Amino acid sequence: MRIDPAGARRYPEGLMENRAMCGIVGLFLKDESLQPDLGRLLGEMLVVMTDRGPDSAGFAVYGDGVSGRIKLTLRGERLDDVVAALAGKAEVTRRDTHLVLSIAEAEEESVRGWLALHRPDLAVTGSGKRIELYKEVGKPGAVATRFALPQMAGTHGIGHTRMATESAVTTAGAHPFSTGADQCLVHNGSLSNHRSLRRNLEREGLTFETDNDSEVAAGYLSWRLREGATLTEALDAGLVDLDGFYTFVIGTENGFAVMRDPIACKPAVMAETDRYVAFGSEYRALVGLPGIAQARVFEPEPARAYVWERQ
Repeated sequence: MRIDPAGARRYPEGLMENRAMCGIVGLFLKDESLQPDLGRLLGEMLVVMTDRGPDSAGFAVYGDGVSGRIKLTLRGERLDDVVAALAGKAEVTRRDTHLVLSIAEAEEESVRGWLALHRPDLAVTGSGKRIELYKEVGKPGAVATRFALPQMAGTHGIGHTRMATESAVTTAGAHPFSTGADQCLVHNGSLSNHRSLRRNLEREGLTFETDNDSEVAAGYLSWRLREGATLTEALDAGLVDLDGFYTFVIGTENGFAVMRDPIACKPAVMAETDRYVAFGSEYRALVGLPGIAQARVFEPEPARAYVWERQ
């Protein structure tokens, strides 16, 4: 066991890394006229959180979907080979170290099979009708620029800046984590029961790419949603099943949610107007949003699910 400097809590070996002062942000647009500005606004929020997480950053953006098609976001090297091999099957958008493949839903199994056989080195960071998910090592501003976040449009998005303390700085360890179609999560905090929870979820058929407790939290919510729970019900169930402290921001195809643990020791602030809902680890992440002076600004209550969904 290790004891934190204040002596207030005890942590099992390996969990101290997650006590990092990470920054999380989220933006859900009610006003369609703001959709072309989603990436710019989210990127500005992300950059403000640089000092909370200068090592790596990531974000997910929910853009337009096309009926009958899904997107796969891939991360890795030698991406030209994939473009050439999947010509005719996929429409491709390349952004630095990531590819977004737009494919017919009927082709998903065959494309995933080809990737598993020929390019197992590539990571699928996100999949679904609308989600694109990017993450990389580097300062948040540099990551946002590399992937042209300011030019992206959409209805909602979430982001994360990471400060690693004991583990290596890797792209795989960056947030968001996605474990279901059009689902993703960013997390500030630590789960103490993530290893036992991982084993239970693996028995339910979920797979994990990292040892990160945040990926387990994402997987838990994906499992609950798969079993028929609403987003609110899944988050409420997590209050019983997830042991630790956390602030989550979650994205789904049509939804945006925030949840804090019952102690709520991690900082969080929200702002809501008739045009948007925004979240930041600190208020300064929100000050550049339009109409922020007239927004209802509040601290989300502990153990309460805040959910906004499009009809």
